[in-house]
Amino acid sequence: MVKFEDLDLDQIVEQVRSGAELERETARAILNCPDERLPDLLSATLKVREDRFGRRVKLCMLRNARSGICPEDCGYCSQSRVSRADIPVYKIQSVADLVEGADRAAQAGARRYCMVTSGRGPDARDVEHFGETCERIRQRFPELEICLSLGLMQRAQAQTLKTAGAGWVNHNLNTSRRFYPNICTTHTWDDRVRTIENVRAAGLSTCSGGIVGMGESDDDLLDLAYATRRLRIDSVPVNFLNSIAGTPLQAQHNLTPAKCLKALCLFRLLNPQSEVRAAGGRELNLGELQGYSLYAANSIFVDGYLTTPGLAAAATREMIARMGFEVEEQD
Repeated sequence: MVKFEDLDLDQIVEQVRSGAELERETARAILNCPDERLPDLLSATLKVREDRFGRRVKLCMLRNARSGICPEDCGYCSQSRVSRADIPVYKIQSVADLVEGADRAAQAGARRYCMVTSGRGPDARDVEHFGETCERIRQRFPELEICLSLGLMQRAQAQTLKTAGAGWVNHNLNTSRRFYPNICTTHTWDDRVRTIENVRAAGLSTCSGGIVGMGESDDDLLDLAYATRRLRIDSVPVNFLNSIAGTPLQAQHNLTPAKCLKALCLFRLLNPQSEVRAAGGRELNLGELQGYSLYAANSIFVDGYLTTPGLAAAATREMIARMGFEVEEQD
């Protein structure tokens, strides 16, 4: 077994820069970096991050366009049919409300606006609704990147939304194929991969990552990280489980800030040309160390998540500046 102490970090940086894929045992050693060597790993990862993104940080904002009312049984999700979490429940928001959300995102300096719906996947009315929304947003905010997360999607649906002005579709793999049945039984990991393939075939950019801390093994996390690389995902959100009361995973509390940072480094070193986003659960699980997520991630959410709060845009900007990075502003 390769130990972190056996690694030449300068050599790893050059290997990643050359486009070569890290060997699995090297990746495992990175994931199991001793905490006292974490600064060295972060510094090496920063070199790779800077090659593609410099010190720029893209701000993103989420909008929960439909909350609850979901027939799927994803164990981590407060909106699933098996959840008893106390959350707002409402049907799809109006076009006007969603455009107002885009205005809020633009005012906060977000470069990407992500509209998310609970549910298995969009029907024809959903596609029409979000098509009109995308057209309206594109007219008002031509520089704002539009991302949709609507569940399992067919190629024709994705093509319609691309024509309307969407640029990205998010559909997370969440974990490894092996571990997936432990967190969801109403659809499969391969169903999610098919959505990613449909999105790419329609000419949209892909956004897909996972959730760290659901009880998966290191092998599961490695499988997920390698899957994002081999599927050539354009934008990789790395979430950290926020164990919400009332969900099947409410008792899972096995993350440390160091573990989260090592996972981010792993995803960056395997995806040197992709956006890597420090996503849900960042504030809860990294706490005062969340600024160090920027050594690997070039993108970050502001003003909260779907059903949980997050760091406000102004405070996020302060953190970015304090860490020696700069917000990627709109033109």
